[in-house]
Amino acid sequence: MLASLSEFKFYQSFRITVEQSDNLRCLVEREDETGRTAYVEDARLIDISVTGLGIATKERISVGVVLSISLQYKKMHLDLTGKVVRAFSNSVGDDEIIYGVELGEEKTVRKFLEQYIGSFSSDRLKDSLIECALKEKYTKASEGFEMFSLLLSLFKDITHFGDKEGFLQNMLEEVVRILNAQRSSIFLINPDSNELEAVCALGVAKEELRFDYRLGIAGSVFTTGVALNIDTGTDSSRFNEDFDKRFGFETKSIICHPIHNREDKIIGVIEVINKRNQDRFTVEDEKTMKVLALVFSSVFHNYNPISVNSQIRRFSMPHDREYAIIGKTAHVNSLRGTILKVKDLDVPVLIHGEKGAGKTLFARILHIEGRRGLSSFEYIDCAEKDYSKVEEQLFSTDPMKCKLLKCQGGSILLREVCGLPVEMQRRLVNILKDRHIPGSKISLDVRVIATASEDLSSMVEKSEFVAELHEFISRAYIQIEPLRRRIEDVPSLVDYFLKKECKQQGLLLKNFSDKSMHRLMSYDWPGNIQELKLCVERAVLYNPKNHVISDVELENSATPLLDVSYRKRIFGETPFVDDYRIPLKDRLSLVEREMILAEVKRNSGNKSKAAKEMGISREALRKKLLVSQQVVADLNKAGVKVKVTEVVDDILDDAVEQTEKSTGKAIEQTSETTTAEEKPDSNSGQVLPFKKVA
Repeated sequence: MLASLSEFKFYQSFRITVEQSDNLRCLVEREDETGRTAYVEDARLIDISVTGLGIATKERISVGVVLSISLQYKKMHLDLTGKVVRAFSNSVGDDEIIYGVELGEEKTVRKFLEQYIGSFSSDRLKDSLIECALKEKYTKASEGFEMFSLLLSLFKDITHFGDKEGFLQNMLEEVVRILNAQRSSIFLINPDSNELEAVCALGVAKEELRFDYRLGIAGSVFTTGVALNIDTGTDSSRFNEDFDKRFGFETKSIICHPIHNREDKIIGVIEVINKRNQDRFTVEDEKTMKVLALVFSSVFHNYNPISVNSQIRRFSMPHDREYAIIGKTAHVNSLRGTILKVKDLDVPVLIHGEKGAGKTLFARILHIEGRRGLSSFEYIDCAEKDYSKVEEQLFSTDPMKCKLLKCQGGSILLREVCGLPVEMQRRLVNILKDRHIPGSKISLDVRVIATASEDLSSMVEKSEFVAELHEFISRAYIQIEPLRRRIEDVPSLVDYFLKKECKQQGLLLKNFSDKSMHRLMSYDWPGNIQELKLCVERAVLYNPKNHVISDVELENSATPLLDVSYRKRIFGETPFVDDYRIPLKDRLSLVEREMILAEVKRNSGNKSKAAKEMGISREALRKKLLVSQQVVADLNKAGVKVKVTEVVDDILDDAVEQTEKSTGKAIEQTSETTTAEEKPDSNSGQVLPFKKVA
């Protein structure tokens, strides 16, 4: 038996304090260095229990030494053999050492203790009983020393024997003995198979013990991180009876604790089954299991499972898993914490956020991680324009057509629930509350998850959304921020999408240059993560031979990379409004230029008329064009290429040439201050500008 477990057994047992007035004599013998037997002259009995003794002496005795002990109380005499399993002192400067001695003959000691305790006065017996019932750890300084000594011993054993064959088996055997149970098992997660697998088991072959990480008591403890102590008679909801049928066992009580690694990730569980002679494990057993779980966590502190195929978010590699929340900002970490809190609840969830922010992805992860993850996941697009299709998916009594019936035991996602007509909303809320579709004999067992990009509260106020349905689906509310508010997540998302797309296209891994990444982080991403994903995919497809995608390549293919059409819907058709590369003052000048040129074109090149209609002088128009022309030149020198409409003089010259050809008359131009006169073209009827001849 390991020294640490022997110490723990001694520490765990309730010991009766021996008083000097009891006249309980104790003689202790041990072998000295020469092999001769010698008495420990100043040995004093401190306490006694069924499993051990506490002896105080100034002599130095090594842990592991076997002692011969003789006890005499009144007419009773008892000779015992015990092994020193621990040593500690009440204070640093204390010369007297207290030794814990483990005894082997429990039956003999029991009879001795029965008679010894039977001689106690009623007050002392009462005090001992109260102390036994209400005893707490660390009530005395000496108990603090004892626990510290125990932890040191555990650390030594784990350090020296943790990787040795048979260590876990010995540990489990001691666990079963300490907790007075029938069998015990240790399960670790296998991320490749998404199963909990037994690495050590008593009472059954460990090769037979493997199951989905969400099943049974062990699955519940693993996914939630909450320890359980249940008896299957009163709490059978989480217990999987298939295990008993499979192995021919009868499970009555279970106590199960999670096991963590050095990163504080839950990597497995320790499960102890069937408390002997009792219906369930005690509160004291729960305290013991906490210590044992820490011990096994120390044994497996280096276990860090990572897999490409894992469904378990915390163990699958972020750049390969199918469903993942990518990012390091506080908001993303908060979303991950929310998943742990609500994934196993059956309450409806409302997820709000802009289009493309990741609402559907969040809903799917919420389903997969939860206890309904083994059942089906269906979604209904409530924004579908074909209302008859939506109605069939919601209200049909045919399980093959109705998705509410199709995903029994699973989760249903009502995507963009704000798109449902009001009449359908009223019918839906009645069905969800009654958990029954009229005309169907099946009772609904489905978790409802809804997403919305519109403010449902405002829609309720405008009578565009049924208040009762809003109240029902928003019992748990989650807000997903748009990408522009967590722009620090863009590099992580780009890295994720790049690796995924390059792998799918069979290309070597690509990267964006620093300038390209700066541009991606400067963009406001109105289409959110969905737009970023499309941008990265296009960048890979448009640059198959480039390992580094530069800002020039990004610029040359800016239209397909950045969704300009979406930006135009946000900012309008006016150029330069959303060009982040140009300072605001220069941007305003260029916008004015385009507006002036558009107005000049509309007036067939007549600057004076265009200036009049815009409410400015012709000289002001000319100055604005000159300033904008200088802005264009400065930007070109700085390496910022901007596409601008050709200058006004070219437009006027083209118009003059066309007029000369059609009329055959020479047109003499005068100074810029000469008043323009309009004259219709005889062939086309088009109004063209002509200048008066001096």
